[in-house]
Amino acid sequence: MKLAIGADHGGYVLKKEIVDFLSKIANIEVVDHGTSGPESVDYPDYGRKVAEAVSNGTADRGILICGTGIGMSIVANRYPKVRAALCHDNFTARMSRLHNDANILVMGERVIGKGVACEITGTWLETGFEGGRHQQRLDKIQAIEQSLKG
Repeated sequence: MKLAIGADHGGYVLKKEIVDFLSKIANIEVVDHGTSGPESVDYPDYGRKVAEAVSNGTADRGILICGTGIGMSIVANRYPKVRAALCHDNFTARMSRLHNDANILVMGERVIGKGVACEITGTWLETGFEGGRHQQRLDKIQAIEQSLKG
């Protein structure tokens, strides 16, 4: 799996922890889209890079981190084919995959600790999509996307 990751300054430290966690998991290629330091940057610049990679298929999934996760969620969900889910615990991570087939995990460094973030990431990566009635709902979301294009 090719996974794009990005963070602003508010998520930089947690991003480093998650990249380290991901390096221990087989069959995951991590593409780090920045930021590369704790200096203040604008979250839309990094949310855009990861969301574009998932939207255009150059990455299978993505992870975005900022202070709360809210800003990154807003940016990512502007992109076609992106289903970004802000998760604060294992339950929301699992459900975002089972029912929503979320392809971008969003977390807030100022909201959760690194241990919880690694657990959330592991759960999110391990959980598949249930399909069935949930696919019908995703089809409706895709129809909304299509109707908004023109």
